[in-house]
Amino acid sequence: MSGADTDRRRFEALRHCLTASPDTAAPRDLAAWCRDWRARVESEPAPVAQAILGGFAADRVGWAFAAGYQAALRQLLAGVNEQPAADARLALCATESGGNRPRDIATVLRRDGDGWRLDGAKSWITLGEAATELLVVARLEDGGPRPALKVARVPAGAAGVTLENKAPLEFVPEIPHTAARFESVAVPGDGLLDGDGYDTVVKPFRTIEDTFIALAVQAWLLREARVRRWPARFAEALVTGLESLGALAARPAGDPVTHLALTGALTRAQGLYDDADGLWEEQGGDAAARWHRDRPLFRLAAKARLLRAQRAWERLNPDQEGK
Repeated sequence: MSGADTDRRRFEALRHCLTASPDTAAPRDLAAWCRDWRARVESEPAPVAQAILGGFAADRVGWAFAAGYQAALRQLLAGVNEQPAADARLALCATESGGNRPRDIATVLRRDGDGWRLDGAKSWITLGEAATELLVVARLEDGGPRPALKVARVPAGAAGVTLENKAPLEFVPEIPHTAARFESVAVPGDGLLDGDGYDTVVKPFRTIEDTFIALAVQAWLLREARVRRWPARFAEALVTGLESLGALAARPAGDPVTHLALTGALTRAQGLYDDADGLWEEQGGDAAARWHRDRPLFRLAAKARLLRAQRAWERLNPDQEGK
């Protein structure tokens, strides 16, 4: 899909958020959300528009988060020329008991004829048993002293894959999480994503995920602002945020300029969420209670984002590093 076509679809999605009926039939449960998501992907090929439309169709942060997360993974795969099926629900499996840095990855890929065998464990898989395809970060057995990481595409139901349920989080509890074990899982020779698993997948996904989840959440808030007749200035600020984030979604995820612009956009988003606190207080009811319950989601990885911005400044101004 060309950049111009993606921009057009993004703008049409934003127009939809401003003109379509804000009344929504919320999914009853995760299974219903999965059906709705498949229909959305089948009708809208652009991940950035999927995030916006999926957020607008939500009635809570949890479903907006799920839409943003899934759209982010489709954007990531598009960047490495991979195309998941419309009915695929994806999960990036990077984190292990020691973390998700290259030196923390113990899950291993071993050569097995023309393919590979995958062994190891992951401690955190978003969507859990609702995921149909796992993107598993693993090190090559013969990768040398610095682990050479690759990402294997593994069906969640493949032989040797065991998912272990984890307790729901206190926020967005609608979204399940599991751990996973991989025991001699067969991976075909063409089942690995191109490029280094850390530099090509894990690092850029942090930027893409932040961008797309913010898109989906702000689209959801725009729907809430319209249906609840909140002040126009709040809705207009959300539109500005959506347009800024949508433009950033097309930028290279590894570019330091992208990192700094996203830092600014997310800082502005936090101000919008602070404004929403007061609006929800006035509203009251179950929806307001869910908002306050789910608020901690927006504080996750704040330290990592700060460090990312600091490194971006250092990359753009190497002569000033350490001053």
